[in-house]
Amino acid sequence: MPEHTHLYLVSAQATPNLTPALDPAIAPRRLILLVSPDMNRRADWLEAVLRPRGIGVDRWGIQDAWDVEHIQLRVLELLESAQELLRDQGIALNATGGTKPMSIAAYEAFRAYELPIFYVHPEHDRLVWLHPPGRGAIDIANRVRIDAFLQAHGSRVQSLTTDAVPAARQALAEWLVGHQARLSGALSTLNWLAYKAEPTLRTPALERAQRRDRQLGALIDRCAEAGLLQRMGDYLRFPDEAARFHLNGGWLEEHVFTTLRGLRGPGHPIQDLARAINLYRVDARGAEVPNEIDVACLAENRMYLIECKTRRWSDGATRGPGAEALYRLDTLVDLLGGLQARGMLVSYQRLPVTVMQRASDLGIQICAGARLPELRSVLASWLG
Repeated sequence: MPEHTHLYLVSAQATPNLTPALDPAIAPRRLILLVSPDMNRRADWLEAVLRPRGIGVDRWGIQDAWDVEHIQLRVLELLESAQELLRDQGIALNATGGTKPMSIAAYEAFRAYELPIFYVHPEHDRLVWLHPPGRGAIDIANRVRIDAFLQAHGSRVQSLTTDAVPAARQALAEWLVGHQARLSGALSTLNWLAYKAEPTLRTPALERAQRRDRQLGALIDRCAEAGLLQRMGDYLRFPDEAARFHLNGGWLEEHVFTTLRGLRGPGHPIQDLARAINLYRVDARGAEVPNEIDVACLAENRMYLIECKTRRWSDGATRGPGAEALYRLDTLVDLLGGLQARGMLVSYQRLPVTVMQRASDLGIQICAGARLPELRSVLASWLG
């Protein structure tokens, strides 16, 4: 674009300001952030992402994000003070963010100066020109990475994993998913044993019924072949904490991640993908709160968060672990991804009807139980 400077309206939604700034075909050399006092922290987050990428960032303050006349006066003052900038470099308004009064006031001020104005379409990930007429829309490039996206939404990534899962563990996961109907009970027992093995890495002694359970025996043998546990008489022992964690549910996280990796490529929108994400999120008091994300991917500049569970569910009509998992996921989707983010719960075990209904109410996608072998097609449809 010919305009080297953009004016962005800072709000709780960082994505429409982040994505055009990181597209080389659109990115300005300089950004001016129109910021109200309550949005200064949001401006800090956005600035922390953009400055290291060579974009100059300045701020132009307003006192009241809901006072149209005040905002319009401040934008006009900015344009009056920047006559040389307008003549030499040009300036454009991104009218997507901010409050409605901010957007209206800035729009009117830019129209008065006959300056260009654009809007980032939230569903189609496209820059649309509002003024002047006749300029074609621009598809925004998918250049944002997960760590930058989360940083712009107030989170600091401590660690994440992007490495491919070893072939032996992939094969075990595919076997577990392919035999979900007959292994669900045995896996539930193994989960419990793995849980009880913390921190000694040795399980309690197997009960008589467990020793005679053919499906559990087949599962233990398969895991032993993969080097994830050992039989020691009536006990099981894990070689290390990583193996114990893996068989206590970590394998499903890896399976979802591997399935998504298989969807990357021409014709599919995934631009970045990671699992086992440990991060710190800034809360309302400014304190850092630790959080974990099992699997996350960015597709068409939209964040997708996935929670993976292998436990059995015992929800009642109103509350239980399933409800808690959904509410936690819904909160993280809102805090870490903004309005356009999406969440999914992947469960090895069948979910109670109450949990399925609650997920539907919250707009959370579900892939659980007997549907798990269809995960690839479910994910492809969800990413759309």
